[in-house]
Formats: sequence, C-alpha cells, structure tokens
Amino acid sequence: MAAPPASADAPRPAPPPLAAGDGPDRPEGKTETTCEDRNAESLDRLLPPVGAGRSPRKRTTSQCKSEPPLLRTSKRTIYTAGRPPWYNEHGTQSKEAFAIGLGGGSASGKTTVARMIIEALDVPWVVLLSMDSFYKVLTRQQQEQAAHNNFNFDHPDAFDFDLIISTLKKLKQGKSVKVPIYDFTTHSRKKDWKTLYGANVIIFEGIMAFADKTLLELLDMKIFVDTDSDIRLVRRLRRDISERGRDIEGVIKQYNKFVKPAFDQYIQPTMRVADIVVPRGSGNTVAIDLIVQHVHSQLEEPRAPAEALVQRHKSFQEAWLPWVERTCRAACCGLGGCSQAQGAALASAHQCHPLPRTLSVLKSTPQVRGMHTIIRDRETSRDEFIFYSKRLMRLLIEHALSFLPFQDCVVQTPQGQDYAGKCYAGKQITGVSILRAGETMEPALRAVCKDVRIGTILIQTNQQTGEPELHYLRLPKDISDDHVILMDCTVSTGAAAMMAVRVLLDHDVPEDKIFLLSLLMAEMGVHSVAYAFPRVRIITTAVDKRVNDLFRIIPGIGNFGDRYFGTDAVPDGSDDEEGGSTG
Repeated sequence: MAAPPASADAPRPAPPPLAAGDGPDRPEGKTETTCEDRNAESLDRLLPPVGAGRSPRKRTTSQCKSEPPLLRTSKRTIYTAGRPPWYNEHGTQSKEAFAIGLGGGSASGKTTVARMIIEALDVPWVVLLSMDSFYKVLTRQQQEQAAHNNFNFDHPDAFDFDLIISTLKKLKQGKSVKVPIYDFTTHSRKKDWKTLYGANVIIFEGIMAFADKTLLELLDMKIFVDTDSDIRLVRRLRRDISERGRDIEGVIKQYNKFVKPAFDQYIQPTMRVADIVVPRGSGNTVAIDLIVQHVHSQLEEPRAPAEALVQRHKSFQEAWLPWVERTCRAACCGLGGCSQAQGAALASAHQCHPLPRTLSVLKSTPQVRGMHTIIRDRETSRDEFIFYSKRLMRLLIEHALSFLPFQDCVVQTPQGQDYAGKCYAGKQITGVSILRAGETMEPALRAVCKDVRIGTILIQTNQQTGEPELHYLRLPKDISDDHVILMDCTVSTGAAAMMAVRVLLDHDVPEDKIFLLSLLMAEMGVHSVAYAFPRVRIITTAVDKRVNDLFRIIPGIGNFGDRYFGTDAVPDGSDDEEGGSTG
C-alpha cells in the first residue's frame, strides 16, 4: 500500500499575508508620538546634545518586510495587505473599494490618523498605500544632490504619478499590484517589490496626495491633516536625526530650502479640495469618528428579501451560484437570507443547462469506475483511499496534459533516421494547489512534469459572512507566461476555485492558459466556473449531478482532506474542504 507524503499528516501552516505599505511620516516599526503628547516638550529635549557624535545611518525603507501587515485591535486582526474581495458572475469585483486620500505636510501625523481610522472602521481587509513608495528613480547626479540634502523630495516632480494612478486604479478594481519599496538611505528603489491586493477600504496617504487631478478623481473621500508647523518641524528633526542618521544642520537646511516652501506652494493650497480638514491630527477624535461613520454608510449594502432572490435565480443565466452559496451560508450564521428549502431551489437552477464545452471528463473505463468505487466507499481504509486516489490523480494529470499546445518537430533516432513528432509549444508549466486537499495532487504532477514549478493558495470561509477569503498566497515569479494547472480535489459550488482563478488572472495569467483539475466535481461547480470564466479548461474524473441543502456533493466522496490526512471529520459530514476553503 502507498504511504502518504512525509508532510501529509498536517497541512502547511499559513503565514500572514504579504507585507503592506508603510506611511511617509515614519519608517515601519516605529511608533509616532501624537502632537498632544509632545506639545510641552522643548526642542532642546528632542535634539541630541551639542557636540554629540553623528549616529550611524540606519537603513530605512518605505516598508519593512519582516513585520507582518497586521493591525491588531481589541475586536479583531485587520490585514493591511488587502485581499481579492467577492466577485460577481462575470468574474469581476461586485463593488469598487472605497478609497480614502490623506494629505498634509511632512510629519503632520497622516499615518497615525490612517491607523486610527482603520482601527475604528473595524473591517477585516484594508490596504494602506504610502506615497513614499512612489518616488522616482534618481539619476546619478540627483543621487549625489540627495546625499548632500540638495535634492527636492517635496516637489510634485519627485513622484511617479503615472505609477500611482495605475496602481490605485487596479486596487480599486480588486486586482493585485506590485508596489516599489523605496530605500531612504540610498535614495533608490529596492530590487524586490511588494504585492498588494484590493480590499474593502483603501487608504492612500502622502504629502502630494491631492496634487494631481486624475488622482483626485479616484479618491472617494479626501482628508487633509492640518498640524502646526512647529510640531511638524520637531517631528521631522527627531525622525531624521535619530532614525536616519542625519545632522541637525542638514535637516534644517533641507527644511528651509525645500520642505517649508513646498508646503506653502504645493501642499497647503490643496486643503481647499479636501472634503474634511482634521485640525490637530490624531488628537481630533471627533473628526475621526465622523469620518468612520461616513465610510461605514458607504460600505453598507441593503440585503434583498429571500423571496426576491429565489425569483431572480430561477434562470442560471441570471444567477451566479456561488453568490447563492454565500447568501445561504450567511443565513446559517444568523445574518439573514434564505431558508434551506429556498437554498435547494436556487442550487437546482443549473440543472436545465447542458454541461459546458470547456469541461473534459476522463473516460469512465471499468478501471476508472473501479477506482471511484473504492474511494467513494465509506468502509475503505485510509491506506487504500490514498493509494487509489493517487492513481486517479496520475491519470487525471496525464489526461490534462493532452490539452496543452504542441507543435510539430523532427528528431533523429539512434539509427540516424528522422522522426516527425510533437513537442510542447509553451514556455513552462506551473502547478498551483488550493490548500489543503489540492496539495495532495502535487506529487502526481511532479511525477509527470519534469522541473515543474509549484505554487499554493489558501482560501478559507469567513464564518460570519460566508464569503471565501484569501489568507495565503505563494506563486512562482513570472507566472504570466506559463500554462497553469490549478488543483483542488473536490469542487462543489466552485467558490474557492473561482477565487483562485481570479488570483491567477490578477497575476496576468491568461484565462485560456488556466486548467482547473479536480478528482470530483458537482454540476453546480462546473457551471459556476464556466459561467464566470468561459475560457478556463475544466478537467475532472467524474461529475456528480446533485448537491444537498448544505451544498455538499451527492453521492460524493466525503471530506477528501479528512480521509486523506486522517483528521477528524466535521460534524455535518461535508463533502470537501468547505470548512477551510469553499469548494
């Protein structure tokens, strides 16, 4: 009997999401002191003693990759790297994210205000985007000027507004973006860029946040943080001397030559375009409360009555079945929605439609049907379940490879004769598994594809909202040119599979280069994926016709992950990984 892989007894741990952007008023990991706490402090107390040696210059970047992008509040953990939100039947975001712009002078407390807003909003997915990440790449001459405090970083021309605008547009659409990491010590962009995703709320902050007309049109709310100039100067002196290793003379020279004139000429005039002006920065809790109330009102959406939902979803062409799953799951969580009977009626809406042409089912030979008989049998031991599942996976992947593009080629045999054959016409093949059950298919893929690259995606269901959420992502670099084999062992509703496809599309993988592989699928899931992404190839060994009221495949295979890894089954006896991912 075949034994499971060495790591099969436990799924891979899910590290926190990718790192998020930092604010311009301080480097990551430093806590900014609010203005009311320091008003009484004299400038002499904040500066080093006269004659003190210059502190070593520390490497300061626009974000610190070692610190996870988490903001922990008393109620929940907020992920400040964002995630792909729920998508509609066309595979696009159902509603654009709410974008907040935070402007104000250097060291005015924009980052502190942003974090206070995030904590008060109490929404789980937020993107914090700093303008500091978008300084232009300097020439050698400009770098020399910057080293001697003679380059104006407070001028609009110092920022790459084209990249800022394109980045913000993609984030509002829920797409992933690559954001540069700026090193303030070398005045240059680092080689590695960070990945961010769209979210419920996007907060963009920077000194020139309101300096571009096109950028202003992307912001749903514009907030100007108005802080006294003396306080801003004190903060800037403290930061640049203690954290960036600069001397007093150089900081004051830069302030008088560039920072103060730029504020008077470019930044302060933008106060008139702001929707809200926050005097005293983070000390003005009344203004922050009003901001939070307005954002909450924009995020709330009215819920349609259950009867109206049933009427709207009688025809599959008017419905998106995973959205129905979300609604019905919400009902189970006490959030309102439809009954189990209504949910069953909605789930059967696809039955009058033929299976899509993009679906390919492995031929049901006696051998294949015999293996299905064994793995579907509840009495089958774990060893036999693993052995025959692996056999089916190998056959499934071999079948899937026949859909890859091939071209004619001629080789010479050892006998010196030409042989007209075929060779793979693509660049590379990459496998992406949807954790946890999808990773059981990785060994079969490696066995038939030499040097294949592997990525992983972890999607879990939010038990409060019923929505699938992306919690972990690791994809190989330059995946956009590859043919991607997306693996999940069972697919019932298709919700997790569709979010995984959306993630691949956000990483510029063409839709027609994505192959969704699953040992067992429900017709409901097949229709859902095909309707949202009509060019994705769907390949499986079998399709079951029904799902029950809890959206479990009938007759099904049981919980594949539990049976494979030997873990305890959930009480409702789910068919797939929907306790952790929405299949």
